Amino acid sequence: MEGALDPKLDQAVRQWLQYDRNPKTVSLVQDLVKEGAVEALKKCFSSRMEFGTAGLRAAMGPGVSCMNDLTIIQTTQGFCRYLEQSFSDLTERGVVIGYDARAHPPSGGSSKRFARLAAAVFISRGVPVHLFSEITPTPFVPFTVSHLGLCAGIMVTASHNPKQDNGYKVYWDNGAQIVSPHDSGISKAIEENLEPWPESWNTEEALKTPLLKDPYQEMNAQYFKAIQKHCHHRELNKNSQVKIVHTSVHGVGHTFVQSAFKAFDLHPPYAVEEQKDPDPEFPTVKYPNPEEGEGVLTLSFALAEREGASVVLANDPDADRLAIAEKQESGQWRVFSGNELGALLGWWLFHCWREQNSDAAAVKNLYMLSSTVSSKILRAIALKEGFHFEETLTGFKWMGNRAKDLLDQGKSVLFAFEEAIGYMCCNAVLDKDGVSAAAIAGEMISYLATKNKSLSQQLTTIFEEYGYHISKNSYFICHDQEVIRGLFDRLRRFGDKKDTYPSECGRFSISAVRDLTTGYDSNQPDHKAILPTSSSSQMITFTFSNGGVATMRTSGTEPKIKYYTELCAAPGNSDVTHLKKELDDLVDAIVENFFEPEKNKLQPKPE
Repeated sequence: MEGALDPKLDQAVRQWLQYDRNPKTVSLVQDLVKEGAVEALKKCFSSRMEFGTAGLRAAMGPGVSCMNDLTIIQTTQGFCRYLEQSFSDLTERGVVIGYDARAHPPSGGSSKRFARLAAAVFISRGVPVHLFSEITPTPFVPFTVSHLGLCAGIMVTASHNPKQDNGYKVYWDNGAQIVSPHDSGISKAIEENLEPWPESWNTEEALKTPLLKDPYQEMNAQYFKAIQKHCHHRELNKNSQVKIVHTSVHGVGHTFVQSAFKAFDLHPPYAVEEQKDPDPEFPTVKYPNPEEGEGVLTLSFALAEREGASVVLANDPDADRLAIAEKQESGQWRVFSGNELGALLGWWLFHCWREQNSDAAAVKNLYMLSSTVSSKILRAIALKEGFHFEETLTGFKWMGNRAKDLLDQGKSVLFAFEEAIGYMCCNAVLDKDGVSAAAIAGEMISYLATKNKSLSQQLTTIFEEYGYHISKNSYFICHDQEVIRGLFDRLRRFGDKKDTYPSECGRFSISAVRDLTTGYDSNQPDHKAILPTSSSSQMITFTFSNGGVATMRTSGTEPKIKYYTELCAAPGNSDVTHLKKELDDLVDAIVENFFEPEKNKLQPKPE
């Protein structure tokens, strides 16, 4: 080989060329070798994508660090072996595989192709595969696992990541995303099964066998039937005059949200024409992430103005999350935060539940969940209304698994949410679901309209009844792991001794500290945190005497240090201007004293 490759890299490249059968990735690697492009080869081959609880997520391209035909085969072989060890009835029950519309022509990779290769691997081992024949929202995969009683599910998607990325998301037989130790077990099995099995490339043969089934029609019918148990105002929906705009941001959501509205007898939402069809290039947006707010919604606002619509609903490209914006009396559009939507949907689901359940004791069996970095508004509603509220670690894998535990104990789980616009409104899906959330939001909006109330007005009503909860979340970008570690370690040794955390931050006094990296919690009698701890990620929560809560944590998928802050006021304290100023001052103090952006050379979130 030309160019000076060190022996380890040379061996990795040779093994790749021996195993890979995709002509595009083969020739990309051969070209790099010919050019002696050592740095580029290192980037592709130095470290294999890490299989975590969220599965895989990386750019599509050649090499072990990217998503491509060969790494999909290797990953699926490992996953298949791990399932064979875990389930004696795998060849009776089988698995489901779904995919979005992502594609990367330069490397010949696409979600559909990856899904077919994964199917070929399972079929080669005699495992029945329910492979969706068309693109599908992510929530349809966990729904299918639960509905058909399968051993596992795979969804090929990178959700709202940039267009060159793809991902491989895994569900266990309980219908929730995998949690530890499955991730490390699967990881180990992947390493032990790197050489493609003889049949693994054979997608044409696999697609012809009786082991392959297409669940598309049946699961569509069953899903839209399942979510109708949350439709409580059918007559009102039929007669509603409310106009709603929907965008699927070039993803999979359009037809499914139209069907969900139809299932609720709601008038179909106006679709943003330029964004309604799946397009892996995402041509009209910089980032296909509705969490980024207005930039993604520009075309939606323009359509709403033309049609006289007052509300915009937006799904991310795999339709598992939902953003909502509403036109205010001033003519400005207000994009609600994930926490504000959590308050509205939580209030609505409880309001509907209470209308259906006259038995006063039933509320004791009712649960709502949210992640620890999300608003505490559900806790306030639960305290007043008498149902249970529980917090989990960040991420729907924790809420999905906890919800399943509670359901298995005969409890009723009404709602779960996280501030990153993820909502589980219907427990037929034990994960976030932007399709059912869109229909349920549509009904809530129609109901409020009959009371002459906007979403913004209803949010104020909720805050006045249960206490204002004002949050402010953002992040800094930092590519240096040492700086990140130093920043968090300084907070753990504030008095130069181990486990001495700061007792104040600027003028704000700190009343409690919980560190889920080390497992310390000053609120517990033995100072041991109740939530699971993980030394591989940083996460510290400070509670302040003024009712403020702030969590600082690292991101598992991006070079970010995130912060989540909230001021929780008692009911009756409705001086919003004062509360907002208090929170702004608190955030400024945290940034200045704890993040020290100048000293640590942190880049602020780009505006």
